[in-house]
Amino acid sequence: MASVACIGECMVELRQAQGGASAAPGQGGGLYSRGFGGDTLNTAVYLARLEIKVDYLTALGDDALSAEMIAAWNAEGVGTRRVVRLPGKLPGLYMIQLDAKGERQFFHWRDSAAARQLMNLPETDELLNSLMSYDIIYLSAITLSIYDAAGRERLFAAIKRARLLGTRFVFDTNFRARGWPDRDVAREVFAAAFAAADIVLTSTEDLLALYPGETHEQLMARIPTPELVFRLAEPVSLLRFPGGTSEVRAEPMTKPVVDTTAAGDSFAAAYIAARLAGAEPDEAAQAGHRLASLVICYPGAIIPGYAMPPKKRHRPAASRQAAK
Repeated sequence: MASVACIGECMVELRQAQGGASAAPGQGGGLYSRGFGGDTLNTAVYLARLEIKVDYLTALGDDALSAEMIAAWNAEGVGTRRVVRLPGKLPGLYMIQLDAKGERQFFHWRDSAAARQLMNLPETDELLNSLMSYDIIYLSAITLSIYDAAGRERLFAAIKRARLLGTRFVFDTNFRARGWPDRDVAREVFAAAFAAADIVLTSTEDLLALYPGETHEQLMARIPTPELVFRLAEPVSLLRFPGGTSEVRAEPMTKPVVDTTAAGDSFAAAYIAARLAGAEPDEAAQAGHRLASLVICYPGAIIPGYAMPPKKRHRPAASRQAAK
């Protein structure tokens, strides 16, 4: 069975509860509900729901909230054997506010979070060596932003070793400017990730923030990876892969958009799952658009299990030979 290693950070999530915005003046903005979330963790959950064997690689504290996270991931079928627990540390925290169109704004408190230390622990070498046992390594630009330069170098070196044994690296350009000291550093790290990746999942939203004013063609030319999925502002993806290119349009929405959180994360999960199952890139992109279109019709990053789309069977693919 093909397997995926998702690397990143999960945080405590505070989300404005229904009716919370109507609090009286001076009452702190109303009620918030508590949950957990993080871009690569969202992808891991959706991969597990799509029947892909997935482990989440991160660091957490030894506190009750971290224990709740691990229990929740196990309940979703996400493997936690690669989670490092750090005594005295805590997970990060973020708050989400939504506008009338369902677009979100994030506020973070994460500078001392346990996950930021993952590349600088006694357990790090063992963790990085384990990457060679997976068919796919998946991480995002947010993942890379939480490590220092030495940590990123250590991670890239491990990815390159794993690729020599057939593991494939999928990089999602989920860009958040607040996570980087400046855009020059971000551009340098992105270039290194592009050079190392087998598949890049990106969007105009991410790339235009780093390379303003460039055309779609110029942005795509910056990414030398053999397989590229480039999501446009409208629900369309441009694909480049060995042997061709294609354009994939999402089906028209039939329900109102409630919350765009995890649209890209769920797209990534459906795309990876379809490719691992033997689907061609355009069919995988259709699966990505289909799941993302469902996710944005529900509040929060993770939709109810009953709302997941019916599973579509593809041509079986052997371990380490999938997604090629």
